[in-house]
Amino acid sequence: MGDIFIWLTSFFILIALIALIVFQLMCLADLEFDYINPYDSSSRINKVVLPEFIIQGLLCVFYLLTGHWVMSLLCAPYLYYNVRLYTERKHLADVTEIFNMLPWEKKQRLFKLGYVIVLLFFSMFWMIWSTLDDMED
Repeated sequence: MGDIFIWLTSFFILIALIALIVFQLMCLADLEFDYINPYDSSSRINKVVLPEFIIQGLLCVFYLLTGHWVMSLLCAPYLYYNVRLYTERKHLADVTEIFNMLPWEKKQRLFKLGYVIVLLFFSMFWMIWSTLDDMED
């Protein structure tokens, strides 16, 4: 029964990550279609970048502490990429360069979104597996 709560927790954490990434993509799309100015778009994106990194790091640590090594290893490349961006000071959207970097920023967030969706499917699979396993006992 405890495994189900672990998978439910990871499911909701992954949904929160998806929401943050989709918000960033919406800000970039608004900027691309000229609905918002670069300063507002950059400030909105920069407000959610650090919480995204923290939530993803907590998810990886959560998998480690609960003993789900495979899921932790699946989270590791994404965590490494976020840590590398943070240490190189490339994690924030620059107001002056956001138009030049718009295609790259969108690709980066789309890749992150795809990666988190794959993690979500694995989490859902293991949640269903744990539920069926508990029902057999």
